[in-house]
Amino acid sequence: MLVLFETPAGYALFRMADDSKLDDPDNVFRHFVTPEAANQTIKLKAFSKFENTTDALAAVTALVEGKIGKGLKTFLTDEITGKDLNEKLVVGDSKLGAAIAKKFGIKVVTDQGSQELLRGIRSQLSALISGIKDSDMNAMVLGLSHSLSRYKLKFSPDKVDTMIIQAINLLDDLDKELNTYSMRVKEWYGWHFPEMTKIIVDNLAYAKVVKTMGFRSNAADTDLSTVLPEELEKEVKDAAEISMGTEISDEDITNITHLCDQVISISEYRAQLYDYLKHRMAAIAPNLTCLVGELVGARLIAHSGSLLNLSKQPASTIQILGAEKALFRALKAKHDTPKYGLIYHASLVGQAGPKIKGKMARTVATKAALAIRVDALGEADADADPNADPAAPAVGVELRAKVEDRLRQLENRARLGVGARAAEKSGAAKQAKKFAFVA
Repeated sequence: MLVLFETPAGYALFRMADDSKLDDPDNVFRHFVTPEAANQTIKLKAFSKFENTTDALAAVTALVEGKIGKGLKTFLTDEITGKDLNEKLVVGDSKLGAAIAKKFGIKVVTDQGSQELLRGIRSQLSALISGIKDSDMNAMVLGLSHSLSRYKLKFSPDKVDTMIIQAINLLDDLDKELNTYSMRVKEWYGWHFPEMTKIIVDNLAYAKVVKTMGFRSNAADTDLSTVLPEELEKEVKDAAEISMGTEISDEDITNITHLCDQVISISEYRAQLYDYLKHRMAAIAPNLTCLVGELVGARLIAHSGSLLNLSKQPASTIQILGAEKALFRALKAKHDTPKYGLIYHASLVGQAGPKIKGKMARTVATKAALAIRVDALGEADADADPNADPAAPAVGVELRAKVEDRLRQLENRARLGVGARAAEKSGAAKQAKKFAFVA
């Protein structure tokens, strides 16, 4: 019997002298109590050393995924030939063992006895493989584990959506800051020109006008056409001539202008961050984005922690995600549970009437659960058009069309229900009037 053993230094192939020792898995460890007993039980047949850390990382990455790496394939091809192909091969990982059996046509063993055998080899590894000190082996283990951890953090699909989570959280923080700063600008400058607050509603346009105009007395000589449309510009200039605001100093207008600069710069960065988030969502979760939009989709991912975690949630959980406090409060008070959470802000739910919002939220959540699983776990279709865009949300488009059909169906049903009730009331009134006349 042959035994394949992977070490941080390379691949080792052992030959076991007596196969019957694996018949009792509970007593396998007795054959590895001492180095002498281990050498009598098993002998090293071949050893293939890794040339550098890069080769070791590539090999261990393939082993983790249950694949046969290039180095392992070459090693087994060179060492298992002739009569060895008729022997059994002990492999620690069942997935890797199945791949080796399919590739080389050799019988692979991955039972409990083989696991005990590998555990015994690991305990006496320095005695079975000569030329490698324990200190060197420990250093190789540490270096390879660090390299593998860095590789997993860099290429793990769970970590790709971290950028989306950070971006949507920052976007929400920027919105709060913008609202605070804009309110402060309007309150501060409102002492000088209170009428402009009602004329210009947009916060960014208000900040740009204040920065461009300065004192309200400059309104007549200031060109605001680059900031405001012609009608609003004329209204602002007319209001400036009859304004009831108080006078302020140059130092006051300087500080107000600096605050306006902050509002403008944060607004520009927010627009840039939104474009970044939109592109990231289109790349990572295109079907979910097509169905509920990039902002709602990003908030769902952020609330769950990752796209993979979100894909494991049922549709009923996705429907009320973000309304956990209201749910537990309703359960505690034995009231009606909430019908929607973050998904309420999806455009398809917003289009629905008040009486069918709950049904639409359930429908959107059901289809969103399918779209999320396609984005997180789906693979490219081999029969698909090779000229088509791989990031195209084909499933999302199809699901959105079904949800829109369902919305139209519910709206028509609600409209017919209202008409039927009105006709019923009208018929009942006529009947009552008839019997009243007879009486």
